[in-house]
Amino acid sequence: MNVTGSQRQTFLRLAAALRTRWRGNPGFPRQVQQLLARERSFGSRDRRLYRELLYTVSRYLPWIEPLLQSDPERAADVTAWLAAETPATIAYRAALNSAWPPCPDSVAGKAAHLQCSTAALLPDWVQAECPAVLADDEIDALHRRAPLWLRLQTDQPETVAAEFAQHGWTWRASGPLPTAWELQTEADVTKTTAYAEGRFEIQDLGSQLILESAGLSTADHWLDACAGAGGKTLQLARMLGPDARVDAHDIRPAALAELGRRADRAGLGQLRILTTQPTESYDGVLVDAPCSGSGTWRRSPHLKWSTSPATLALQASRQHALLGQYARLVRPGGHLIYATCSLAHTENTGVVEQFLAENPDFVVQEPAARFGCIWDGTGLLILPAQNDTDGFYVARLRRR
Repeated sequence: MNVTGSQRQTFLRLAAALRTRWRGNPGFPRQVQQLLARERSFGSRDRRLYRELLYTVSRYLPWIEPLLQSDPERAADVTAWLAAETPATIAYRAALNSAWPPCPDSVAGKAAHLQCSTAALLPDWVQAECPAVLADDEIDALHRRAPLWLRLQTDQPETVAAEFAQHGWTWRASGPLPTAWELQTEADVTKTTAYAEGRFEIQDLGSQLILESAGLSTADHWLDACAGAGGKTLQLARMLGPDARVDAHDIRPAALAELGRRADRAGLGQLRILTTQPTESYDGVLVDAPCSGSGTWRRSPHLKWSTSPATLALQASRQHALLGQYARLVRPGGHLIYATCSLAHTENTGVVEQFLAENPDFVVQEPAARFGCIWDGTGLLILPAQNDTDGFYVARLRRR
């Protein structure tokens, strides 16, 4: 058996090991990682190849899953054809699909060649929750690999550019936000001197637009109530400047520890980490609420098959509770920003409208900037196709 034939059989063996885990499985990424780690003969390129193939199956599951049962070899061929062309996949794809036409950029083109349904690639509930994502360009964006976006946190971007040039890496600045760079490489940018010196952070452009849309510029006292590892916390601290105070809280100690390391690297002394529930009053509070993650489907395609209307309702209940809890800490005249990485109305505008009905002392404020995104009168929906980002939602409220 030649190398490509052996790789195809290995892929099918790995896919078979996940047979019962393709659907309803939020732990899919961890299981893929564990599956690949058990293969002691794999090098780093092997792991990148099979990871891309397995994620391609998850991304196009309704098209590939039936073939894994009825015609495994064709399933392997289809998966290779649909997979992104990367240094790890290029030789495999060329060998396996030598008689195939080039894979179209559009999902509609792919569907036409395979005689499959484009609509099958998204859950049924999307029609009611976010019909805008059914547009052709949005479906295409959701089925592309996510790009690598960086957020500059230096006043000397030329030093970052010079180091990238030494590595032969190319990049482009975002049109709506020049301090956001899309890097054209699969290299580990965390190994660079610029990263070690805190000159940039890895952060999706859509995530950056959440705070940029709010137009923050004053050195106030803010709380990031659900900070996690702190991508938006670091951005918030840099936006507000060294005279501000930014508190960060999360229920996960490991995430806060990582945030502390990142803040030290960035030299953000105005940032304070809270390991207990905050009780102070603030000029502004950011509630970046845990959610279904439907905005991250191109990074985490398995979430399409593990999210249901019941999931959305449960998340919305938790989000409403968090918003109410932390709204109490906003001073009169202060700001409350609610954000998710969800596309679902139930978790987004639905939560904010319920909160406003119960809290008449808060009012909606229009975004300071929209970046071409959808403003529904309550919040801003950041769809993937507009600026090649993940999907997000943000509402900007003010206490009377």
